[in-house]
Amino acid sequence: MTKRIEAAQGASFLDELNTNWNDHNKALQMIRDILMYMDRTFIPSTHKTTVHELGLNLWRDYVIRSSKIQQRLLNAVLELIHKERTGEVINRGLMRNIIKMLTDLGPAVYQEDFEKPFLEVSADFYRAESQEFIECSDCADYLKKAERRLNEEIERVSHYLDAKTEAKITNVVEKEMIANHMTRLVHMENSGLVKMLGDDKSEDLARM
Repeated sequence: MTKRIEAAQGASFLDELNTNWNDHNKALQMIRDILMYMDRTFIPSTHKTTVHELGLNLWRDYVIRSSKIQQRLLNAVLELIHKERTGEVINRGLMRNIIKMLTDLGPAVYQEDFEKPFLEVSADFYRAESQEFIECSDCADYLKKAERRLNEEIERVSHYLDAKTEAKITNVVEKEMIANHMTRLVHMENSGLVKMLGDDKSEDLARM
């Protein structure tokens, strides 16, 4: 199974991983059904690992954290998110399955193997983009772009990321696109905070 996943190239890598994960879960369910009595009686009394948990641990250790799969998985997922951020349409259903696999393996796997690097890459992306935007936009237009990006990240979480990631990614966007540029936004000539207050631009002010 691991060899098939490792051999998959390009876009088929995540598909192959997802297919094998589904097969693994089906096999694990069959084993659980066969060993149901042991799982309910012997395991609790001896404080051993349940069949289900053992199956997840094996997948985590021998597949997801395999030296030939772990980094490829992260790179593939981050690449798809980058493509979506830059306007490409991606397979959100596949992404949802892959992310659910990571969350099923436990919070630590999702956070360490995906969420932490995802937030770091996101900070880099929005740091660069905010610098580009602010050089060619007035304050109102810049704030609209920042609001659009914030809404896109919230939508992304709703489609395929873990719900707990929403607060973290919105904090990243707000920090990189608003907080880090607040002084410049306030003092922008003919469009900054002072100008908006004078023109009673309540909708634009709310974005700050």
